[in-house]
Amino acid sequence: METLPLVAPDPADPAYRLVTFVHEDASYDGVLALLHTVTDKDRHAGDLAPHLMTRRDDGRWSITYRLRADHRASYQLYPFRGDAPGTTRADWLRVLDHARPDPYDTAPRLPARDGRHPSSVLSLPDAPTQPYVRRREGVPRGRTVTHEVAGRRVDVHLPAGAGTFAADGRFAGGGRFAGDGPLAVAVLLDGEMWGEVLSVGDTLDNLAADGAIPPTVALLVHTMGPGRPDDLSCNPAFVDLLADRLLPWAATEFGTTTDPAATVIAGQSAGGLTAAFAAFRRPDRFGNALCQSGSFWWPDETEFDEGSEWLTRQFAREQRREARFYVEVGLQEWMLLPQNRHLSDVLTARGYDLAYREFNGGHDYACWRGGLADGLAHLLGGRAD
Repeated sequence: METLPLVAPDPADPAYRLVTFVHEDASYDGVLALLHTVTDKDRHAGDLAPHLMTRRDDGRWSITYRLRADHRASYQLYPFRGDAPGTTRADWLRVLDHARPDPYDTAPRLPARDGRHPSSVLSLPDAPTQPYVRRREGVPRGRTVTHEVAGRRVDVHLPAGAGTFAADGRFAGGGRFAGDGPLAVAVLLDGEMWGEVLSVGDTLDNLAADGAIPPTVALLVHTMGPGRPDDLSCNPAFVDLLADRLLPWAATEFGTTTDPAATVIAGQSAGGLTAAFAAFRRPDRFGNALCQSGSFWWPDETEFDEGSEWLTRQFAREQRREARFYVEVGLQEWMLLPQNRHLSDVLTARGYDLAYREFNGGHDYACWRGGLADGLAHLLGGRAD
């Protein structure tokens, strides 16, 4: 059997590929292809027909997409009996609960949470490389420990050799960095996704082993519960909690720096908005913001509302902060791309130190996990010994 999905050159344009997904089981009445963000865009428009597979003469189902050769996306297949799924939110949640990875994929899958199935990952040949994502053999492994700080669960990833632990499991300090001064610190929002699901410790260990970042303690803050809409919405109280409770605690407990220039806060979607807001509100603690697919439309539901892009307007009108930014957004993110471009223009005009990147993908951890590594290397890499 051929390798699936099938990827062929586009005879009309060498910058594109023709990508064919196949489903073998002919017993279903139809199969919906879920190409992350691409399918969702049409679902928002009320029409999933462009993503329904066609039954072939051999009984198999297939669909072909024309994609630029640098596209990366997670994807799943949803075989169904009876009518095709609808496009309401309830319909879509049902699809997401039951969609499955491609049984014939060849790349490692993207794990999921909340009991959902993992996704397959399509990475076309010109997609950005992701050299730090996978666990490597022979790389010294750090250690992750769990704490509660100010009522918040925080998983702490310590770099390899950072110190020893007492019999009760508490960090005892020492280690090979004991005389080198405080450790850099990265605050990762939605920490339960990065730690428990995506094993970001492997990425951090790889970055450290290559010297791409200095020895860094990562504070994985759990923010995906019911309070997420409140926490991750330019909330001064939440940012102050991170600045005045979490960071001092980490400095005492693990010897992390209090220097904002060696402190990064990173987030995706609403977390990307919050990371930028943290650097705006508390540049005395957060000197670096890593913002991926940030929800910079906030606080309104469309860019046409009078009060939309509140934070961007604050950056435009207020005194420039001493903060650096790494901002990235996907070309497929039709609801976020204009606002991220606007923020980039404003930050540039105000003289901020900004690295801005657009990747050919969507609102997708398959893209973000590579971008997180790149952003950390950019913001902290120049500080390695």
